[in-house]
Amino acid sequence: MIRRFYKDVTLAGVAGGHQVMLDARGVKTVGGAPQIVPTAALGEAMAAEWRQQGEKIDPASLPLRDMADYAIDIVAADPAAVAKGLVAYGETDTLCYRADPDEPLHARQQAVWEPLLRQFEAAHGVTLVRVSGVVHRPQPPETLAKLEARLLALPPFVLAGVEAMTKLAASLVTALAALDATHEDEPLALWQAVCLEEEWQADLWGRDWEAEERRARREADFLRACAFARLARG
Repeated sequence: MIRRFYKDVTLAGVAGGHQVMLDARGVKTVGGAPQIVPTAALGEAMAAEWRQQGEKIDPASLPLRDMADYAIDIVAADPAAVAKGLVAYGETDTLCYRADPDEPLHARQQAVWEPLLRQFEAAHGVTLVRVSGVVHRPQPPETLAKLEARLLALPPFVLAGVEAMTKLAASLVTALAALDATHEDEPLALWQAVCLEEEWQADLWGRDWEAEERRARREADFLRACAFARLARG
């Protein structure tokens, strides 16, 4: 931690968007670029992180700042590479891989995951292959092409949030569905759905507090990434 070096936190409209100002000095990214964000809503959320610091600055309590750095320094530099990496998650999406049909878990997965997949397919005009067991089956090339096109159409800040959600959920379907959610509680419901197998195993074999803490942290990270992407989109 470092000692707090500023008094006032404001948000300024600048060329290209909005920038958090610490005593009238604009925040920069780790890479040295002006940390300009696309919407005032995201800028205000990031300013709140700086205002909440005490006498010492805790870097771990500035996650939106870190995501903005990543969006500017990494994603904006090569969005095509990020999109390509995310399409690989669509190829092996968690929601497409089910237990064997004779296992009780399969029925639960069908009940929870199948409606989500069908809704996603209808919204995006794609078809996803369902797989029982662990043997990989490829998704249709036209489906992967449509998913990549959707990702490439996202601005860098939104794409950064979707990437974080996808990696946490091991599911591109879940991330894009959370981005497009129309109700406030949908992202949490989607996260809980993608954790179905973990919850099933915990109910079956008992709960481990360390595993529960890890999942709680991942949940918080997922919801924060979702909020970041949605605030950046406006």
